[in-house]
Amino acid sequence: MIFSSVLFLFRFLPLFMAVYFMAPKRMKNFVLLVGSLFFYAWGEPEYVILMVISILFHYASVLLMERCLKSDCMRGAKIWITSILCIDIFVLALFKYSGFLPLPIGISFYTFQAISYSIDVYCKDSKAEKNLIIFASYITMFPQLIAGPILQYKSIEKEFHERSVSWEDIFCGIRCFIIGLSKKVLLANNAGLLWDQIKGQVMYGSSLSMMTAWLGVVLFAFQIYFDFSGYSDMAMGLGRMMGFHFIPNFRYPYLSRSVTEFFRRWHISLGSWFRDYVYIPLGGSRKGIARQIFNLLIVWALTGIWHGAGLPFLCWGLWFWVLLVIEKVLKKAMSDMGRIDQTGGMIRHLTGSMRWLYTMMAVLIGWCIFESPDLNFLILYLKCMFIPQKLTDPDSMYLLMENRSWLIIMTVAATPFGTRIKNRLKQLSEEIYFANRIYFTAETVIMGVLMILNISYLVSESYNPFLYFRF
Repeated sequence: MIFSSVLFLFRFLPLFMAVYFMAPKRMKNFVLLVGSLFFYAWGEPEYVILMVISILFHYASVLLMERCLKSDCMRGAKIWITSILCIDIFVLALFKYSGFLPLPIGISFYTFQAISYSIDVYCKDSKAEKNLIIFASYITMFPQLIAGPILQYKSIEKEFHERSVSWEDIFCGIRCFIIGLSKKVLLANNAGLLWDQIKGQVMYGSSLSMMTAWLGVVLFAFQIYFDFSGYSDMAMGLGRMMGFHFIPNFRYPYLSRSVTEFFRRWHISLGSWFRDYVYIPLGGSRKGIARQIFNLLIVWALTGIWHGAGLPFLCWGLWFWVLLVIEKVLKKAMSDMGRIDQTGGMIRHLTGSMRWLYTMMAVLIGWCIFESPDLNFLILYLKCMFIPQKLTDPDSMYLLMENRSWLIIMTVAATPFGTRIKNRLKQLSEEIYFANRIYFTAETVIMGVLMILNISYLVSESYNPFLYFRF
């Protein structure tokens, strides 16, 4: 069951929210737990047992580890945290990389949450949760169960124990959910449909013009962004309706002017996880540039294989490791030379534009690596991008002109342009008498129209993939 499905929108969600809101305050976590287990079991009932075992294992192990910490038995605590990490890594490796077992949906996300919780308790940054219902609700919470964002327990612990939902929370949650659904259904699906056509030509041995190859990878860039950020927005909206406040997982990454900035804006929760639980414990940047480069290698190799066992995923991670190392070495070299930017406004703007162009080129090549099913496809596609037999052809011009409206809409939607207009109109409505009612009515109408369009598309179209089921 995915959020962008008629089953979820018209059966599961209304029923769950009705039971959730009618339930007494002390029962809401239990309702969330039961609803989340049902949500997961609908798609993969055989793996609910695996999830329950994981919950019970981490619940009991972390409580015993905390008991060792309170009694100053550090040796016992180290044995527990080592055992927890080894078992989690073994289970992930068994299901994700062995090739002998199907991949349980969401196992990477809920396992990473369990690992972060265990490490936080070991480092005394958080207390072990004694309420099994609350802990199980944290691991299984359906809004972010199958594709994140990855939540650190210490960031939402208080809301599990005490939360309230206002009408503003409900309205904000509904708006956020509809915007995320629109990103997924109206934008990601359309971009993905075109990308699959172009990708299929290469997989069946056809050669692409340079224009078609670049258009294809741009379409995939839009697809994966709107697919994943749309899902994150839907998760945030659902959480908000239940009284949880999730941190945004994306901040307009395609506006970045360096690869470093891009990954501070892209899949923020995963980047934060690797920073807090891998990069910093390894020493971060505190032990010199050579050690920092090594630490980055470990992080990006793990980031690559976290997405899958295929060689292209590892190459994707190493590609960005190389670029990040180059950026950090250049930054350090310029800092050591005491270089100060004293350029004029136009040159500074040109420099910024060139930095953005470099970043987008790097990211698009990265997406080509990421989406390649094997190295043969990757080599063929890169040849079409950089060493083509032809620069353009009638098919590429037809694709571009036929879909120019969608490309413009997706380009604008990937920027904060719409958000800035919305915020400005809201500010003006608060300054003018009765204008706030007009603003609220107009916003409600727009959300209603978007929802109708989403439903119409879901009912009439069969193409509705979800990319992050793979991870």
